[in-house]
Parts: sequence; C-alpha cells; structure tokens
Amino acid sequence: MPFISKIQRQTDYNRFPPSTPIVIDNGASYFRIGWAGETGPRVIFRNIVQRPRHKFTGETVTIVGDHDPALLKYFDCTRSSPRSAFDSNVVFQFEIMEYVLDFAFDRLGANGSRIDHPILITECVCNPVHSRSKMAELLFETYGVRSVAFGVDAVFSYKYNQLHGICEKDGLAICPGFTTTHVIPFVDGEPVYKGCCRTNIGGYHITDYLKQLLSLKYPHHMARFTWEKVEDLKMEHCYIAPDYALEAQLFQKGGKEAEYKTRCWQLPWVPLPTDEPPSEAEIARKAAIRERQGQRLREMAEAKRSSRINELENQLQGLEFLLQQLGQVQEEDIQSFLSETGYASKQEIELTLTKVTQSLRKAKGEPKPEQAENEEKADSCTSDKYPLINVPDNMLTPEQLKEKKRQIFLKITTEGRQRAKQKRVEEELERERKTQQDEERRLENPQLYLEQMHTKYKELYEKVEQRKRLKTNGGHTNGSSSGGVGRGERLNAAQRERMRLLTTAAFDRGKGEDTFGAKDEDWQLYKLMGKDNDDDDDGADEDEAELARVSSRLQEIDPTFVPKPEPTASQPATTEVPHVRPLTKEDFQIVLGVERFRCPEILFHPNLVGIDQVGLDEMTGVSIRRLPSKDKALANRLTSSVFMTGGCSLFPGINERLEAGIRMLQPCGSPIKVVRALDPVLDAWRGASLYAANSRFHQQTFSRSDYYEKGEDWLRQYQVRYTL
Repeated sequence: MPFISKIQRQTDYNRFPPSTPIVIDNGASYFRIGWAGETGPRVIFRNIVQRPRHKFTGETVTIVGDHDPALLKYFDCTRSSPRSAFDSNVVFQFEIMEYVLDFAFDRLGANGSRIDHPILITECVCNPVHSRSKMAELLFETYGVRSVAFGVDAVFSYKYNQLHGICEKDGLAICPGFTTTHVIPFVDGEPVYKGCCRTNIGGYHITDYLKQLLSLKYPHHMARFTWEKVEDLKMEHCYIAPDYALEAQLFQKGGKEAEYKTRCWQLPWVPLPTDEPPSEAEIARKAAIRERQGQRLREMAEAKRSSRINELENQLQGLEFLLQQLGQVQEEDIQSFLSETGYASKQEIELTLTKVTQSLRKAKGEPKPEQAENEEKADSCTSDKYPLINVPDNMLTPEQLKEKKRQIFLKITTEGRQRAKQKRVEEELERERKTQQDEERRLENPQLYLEQMHTKYKELYEKVEQRKRLKTNGGHTNGSSSGGVGRGERLNAAQRERMRLLTTAAFDRGKGEDTFGAKDEDWQLYKLMGKDNDDDDDGADEDEAELARVSSRLQEIDPTFVPKPEPTASQPATTEVPHVRPLTKEDFQIVLGVERFRCPEILFHPNLVGIDQVGLDEMTGVSIRRLPSKDKALANRLTSSVFMTGGCSLFPGINERLEAGIRMLQPCGSPIKVVRALDPVLDAWRGASLYAANSRFHQQTFSRSDYYEKGEDWLRQYQVRYTL
C-alpha cells in the first residue's frame, strides 16, 4: 500500500461524520479496517504482535504486523516470537487485541482517545459469548465507541457475491480459513447456524506442514525457510491434485509430466573461484620476478661483502701497526703501552691478528694457508699462552700444578672449539661447492636437471615416509591396524633386540642355579645392550635435511612445484584425506515436487497431519444432514450452489476436487456446482462495508447502555439481520 503521512490520515479521518461506521474484518491471519461504503479497506496488516528488545538500551517495544527488515539493525527480533490474539478462530488474548486495535485506529487516522463512530466487526460462526462480551467491553470501555455490531465474515462474503450473481439464495458456503474451516448452509438467503460444521484445519496447518517437509528435505537450508517465505511458496506453487493417489504415483515413476510439474527455487549462490594451472606467460612472469629478486639479493650480498672486506682490512692494518709499535717499545714500558690499547698481552694481539686474517681470507674466498704453517703458529701461540703444559710436575709448586691443570683444560676446550669451527667451515664450503655444481648442471640442461630433482625428491619423500611409518607401526606395512598401537610396535629394530636380550637374561639364564657370568661370552651381553645401534636415526636426520634442501631448491626453479605435507606419527602419510565435493549451483536449489500437492491435501485428509476429522467434501454432507428439513429438493438446491471463500480457496484445482468429492457422497444425478468468490480474501470486508452503508444498519447495533442493561444472556442470542 502507498505511504500516507499521519497528518493526511488524520485529515481523512476528520472528513467522515460520526455517523459513518467503521468496518473491521478481524481475521486470524490478517486485520482489515476501513470506512463503510468504500470498495476496499484502508489498512491491511498481519494480525500478530511482537515485543522485541532494543539491542543497545534493552527497552521493550511493541511491533504490530510484519516488522520492517530495517528494524533488525536496532531490535533483537529473534528472541521474541510473534503472538496472536486468536486460539483457532476465537479471540481470547485481549491484551494483544488491544495492541492491534491501537495500531489499526492510529493508521486509520484517529487522533484522540475516543472513537466516535459505530463499528461493525466480524467474528467466526457461533462465536462463544465470552469472547463476544470481552470484545464489546474492550470497544466500549477502552475506545468509547458509540455502538457495535457483530457479523460472520463468511456470511458477508456470501451475501456480497449473491448480489453479483455468483451464488444463489440456497447454497453452502465453505470457508477454509487460516486455522479453521467452516461450512454454513443458506436457505432463502439466510444462514442456518444449526446446520454449520467446523474442522480445525486451515492455511496455517498447510504452511506449517510445508515448512516441516522442506526442513527435513533440506536440513542445511533451514534458516531460509522462514514463515513468510514458506507462505509465499505455498500460495505460488501449491495446488490441489484431482486424484491424490494417481498424482503421487506419477511423481514416483518420474517422467516428463512429473518434471513439468516440478518447481525449483534457486537460493543465492556465488560460484567458488576455480584454481586453474598457471599459463606459460604467468610462469615466465613469475620466473622473471624471481630472477630480479635474486639479482637484487646478490647485489645486496656483494655490497655487504665489500663492506665487510674493507672493515677487516682496516682492522688488520691497525693490528699490524700495533705490533710494529709494540716491537719498538722498551720491555719495562710494555704493560703501560698495552693498557692504553686494551689488550692484555702480545699473544692476544697476535691471536686476534690471526682470526682477522682468516676472516679476511674467507670473505675474499682465498684458499687457506698450508697446514704446517698454521700448526707452527698454533704451537708458538700455545707455548706462549700455556707455558706450564710441557713442564714436568716435579719441577712445579702446588700453585703451579693447579695453574697447569687449568691451562690444560683451557687448551682442550679451545682446541675443541677450533675443531668444531673448522668442521663447520668445511661443511659450509662443501655445501657451496655442491650448490655451484648443481647450478652448473642446471645451466647445462635445465629440463634434465628438473626431472632429476623431482625424482630425487620423490625417492627421499618415500624413504622418510617409510621410515616414519615403520617407526609408528612397528614394521606392519599391510595397512591393517585395529585398536591402539602397543609399546613393542613403536620400538625400532635395535631397541627390540635389546628387549630380547634382557628377556633372555631374565628368564632363560634365571632357571635353576644362577651361573650367569661364569663364561666370558656372558659378559658380551652388556656390550650388546649398551651398544648404540640407533644409527638409523642419524640417517633419518640426514635424509630429512636433504629432503628439505631439495624441496627448497625445487620451489626456486619450478613455480608449479607444491611440496607434499610432511607425514607425522599421529597422522601417517598413508591416511587418505576424505574428499569434500565443492558446492555447486544445484546444492542451493529447493525442488518442490510432491510437496506441491501433498501439503494442501490435508484439507481433504486432515489425518495426514494427525487431525482425526473429516475433509471439505465430507463436511458438506454433514452440514446437509444437520438441517432441520430433510427435503431432498432442498439438498439438491444446496449442492447446486456450493460457494468457496477464504484464502485457501485460491489453490488451483480445489473446485474440481471438491465437486468430485461431493459427487461421490451425494445420490447419483444430484446437481452439483462449485463456484469461487470474486475475491476470496477481501469479499468478506466488502460485504460488511455494503451492509454497514445501509441506512437501517444503525438498527442492528447496540450501545454501551444496551450491553450493560441486557447482559450476556441477551448478547448470546444477538444476531444481525443480513437482509436489510
């Protein structure tokens, strides 16, 4: 409906005189309000109330009807479920009804606390007097209305369509509503309430049934099946099958006809980006980028190397100049001279000079000096730095002996560090040599070199994987494992051998007299048990280091290379990762097949949802049998004008199905005609509007004084006369 400002609504409201009635169609699904004599209601909204809290302030607000999606930014509507004032089709929650009426009168344009207009409000058939009394009390006490009249919505719709020649004076009005379905017989244009019947089935149950079926069929999209969306799917796609069993067999067999009747609802879906292999141009571009980065790194390394060489040369020149000056200093002035330089002795300066010389040669890439020269310098330095090592003990005092032991310890420690450092230098040179050889082989034949590297990587990976698998499973390579892995299965071959030797010594040797140790070979057991047979672990470390080097090299020269995940003990490499199929467009499609006719079928077979009551076709026979008159001609006149109104009568095929069902129940040759209202949703309000616009309508209303003077007994018998 178009937006109308509050000032304009109030202006329109004040244009109507107090004698103009207000017409209200108070349905369980929708609330409609307008002025008598108009062709349509002014305000239409869902007859529900919701009380959410503000997300920031915690304040509770009241929302009547469908809430605006924009309110979700400010209010938490998920914790407050919509509430209705109806139980089935009877109003019983008048606090909620008051919220609805406040909202309706405000949207109509009322600007005061008093509604100074007569009101015609619809109700269900045979409405309980308690509900009618509370509604009248609410209108009189809260809103101060002048007078009130109650009428049945289905009767107003029947009378409206009777004026337009859709139905006859004698007929049956079937109203499948939101929560209930009524059948009202009409004789000479007047409803006969003694022949009415009702079942507790309606559009609410159809929507709820469809929502359950879709949630069970597509559990991953349950959040999509909101009540409003399922209601739209019901009204857009559902239909009444001419024969439910044949229609179900049709979908069970499949075929073109079943495919033609199937509907599909496509949910929002964005395809995932596909991982396509890089093109040759992309590979070349990445290789060029990598080459530029490598060139830049090489230039930076060369600049750093030049700076380091200059620094070491300056330091070397300073040390040589310092030694020259030290040679010119007198013996008694050496200590004072050294104190100014920061060195303790001449030997320390020479040792520093040697280290700087070695560092400079390493930075320049020069070969090492002869080993003899180094040993000679080392011996001279050793004799100068550790003078007590070669002196016999009998020539030393106790203090000198302690000093000799300390010098021996220092010498051993220093030599060990030097050997370790020398070993690291040799290993680094060896790696550089291998790297240079690899680069030469790659430049000679890049394709062959790449294939060899891939083959080597595969062999090393399988070797490391096999070793870890054997270490984890204890050599069981058949792939069959049940339960946990015992401690014996986690031991390698050397550890299992030691366990066997211990078991042999504990049990075999321990039987009878203990003679263990009498033979020389018995003592070999300790050597075997203490021998370190875990050389395979060192091999494993070397293989893993080589595997890491080859993997790093492949990543440098092959842009398409992806290293395999490293196998672990908790998750061996042989474990297959479950393949997850990527989601496609079909995974976000809601297919409506048998649900299209299965859900509205509950109007004819309520037992499908656990309601043990009759369907629409059987209700007509029940209503005819309840009539006081058993005239066969009257029954024929009633079945010849079966009138359908209400929201559920909009389902395609309901007229044909109802006609076929009634024909099965009535005698052969009985005239049967089923018609539908011009507008099954709004004809009830339009009929009430025409009724309230009649000049004699005020004679059918009752005021506040009439209500309190005559009491509920009179109100129970109150009925409006629909023929004016």
